[in-house]
Amino acid sequence: MKKLASFAVGVIAPALILTGGMAGSAIAQDKAAKAAPTMKVVLENDKVRAFEITFKPGDENTSVPSSSPRVVRALKAGTLQRIYADGKKEDVVWNTGDVRFNPPSPVAYNTKNVGKAELQLYVVVLK
Repeated sequence: MKKLASFAVGVIAPALILTGGMAGSAIAQDKAAKAAPTMKVVLENDKVRAFEITFKPGDENTSVPSSSPRVVRALKAGTLQRIYADGKKEDVVWNTGDVRFNPPSPVAYNTKNVGKAELQLYVVVLK
């Protein structure tokens, strides 16, 4: 009986530790794969909200329908992919210095940096 217990501790314990380590690694990879962009608010009041948003390659942002218009300027060039709820995908290419007006959007979509470089946008949301 003592040998059986010793065998169980000697074989099963390392297997459980190894399995736990692999699960932790998979969780870390999943979080890394779904990294969110960083956002720095530079101004917010009752009329506008201005912020810089930086997408590293692979960063994905979950969006909600926007009831407010916004002006967006690219500080660093890159490509964002819009991913709609119905599965439709649309690439939006930004060149440094591009300025766009985005009207209110009743349709929600996620955005993902599908490029190889960091993309940085300056966004002003009109309230």
